[in-house]
Parts: sequence; structure tokens; C-alpha cells
Amino acid sequence: MTTGDLLWQVTLSWQRAIRATLEPHDLTHAQYVLLTSAAELGDAPTPHEIAEHAGTDPVLAGQVLRRLAARQLVTRQLDDADPKLRRIAVTDAGRALLAAAAEDVAITDAEFFVVLGPDAAAFRRGLAALRSG
Repeated sequence: MTTGDLLWQVTLSWQRAIRATLEPHDLTHAQYVLLTSAAELGDAPTPHEIAEHAGTDPVLAGQVLRRLAARQLVTRQLDDADPKLRRIAVTDAGRALLAAAAEDVAITDAEFFVVLGPDAAAFRRGLAALRSG
């Protein structure tokens, strides 16, 4: 089995754990990631900026952000300078939901990676290096 195969299997296991953690919050993983990215960017980013920050497809991000808007977790306002653009802002309800979900995700993440013990920091640095290319 290759390193990539192992990474894929670990990723699937981690995603199952995160999916189960987010289910009581009525959030998908994509919704959580995009809501987190919108909150981190602040100052009304565009869907494209949110997608770039999250490392996801802009079309998918737009679809997910529309669902979040329908739930009143974000607002989608027309840009004053360019009416083709939407600006995204996380609502108070979105921030409250995100805070609760983020706390649970942090616990799940810590429990999942606890098996790494003192190697966790090196593992994280390795993942960051792989992401950077």
C-alpha cells in the first residue's frame, strides 16, 4: 500500500468522524468549511474568495453558500461596485452555530489524532508542507 493510499483511507475515516460530529448541528462538512472560511475572511468576501480560502471549487462554494443563505446563516448582498458580484456576511445565527460546531469539531479532531501522540506536531507540519506544494 502506498503512502497516498494510506492518506486516502485516513482521510475517509476522519471525514466520517467529522460528518457524525456535524450532523447534530445540521451542517455538512462543506457547509462547515465554507461558513468557517467566510467568518475567518470577514469584511464581506465574495464566494470566489471564500472558495479559494477553503481550497474548494468555486461552483460548489456558490451552491453551498446559497443553501447557507436560505437557512439565514449568511447573507448574500450585491456588490456596490460590481452588480454581478455577491458579498457574503455571516449572520449572528451563523456565528452562533459555527461556534458550537467548531467546539465539537476541535474535540473530534483532537480525539482522532491523539494516536499520533508527540508525533502530532510533526505530522501537522508535514501536511502543511504537502499542501504548500
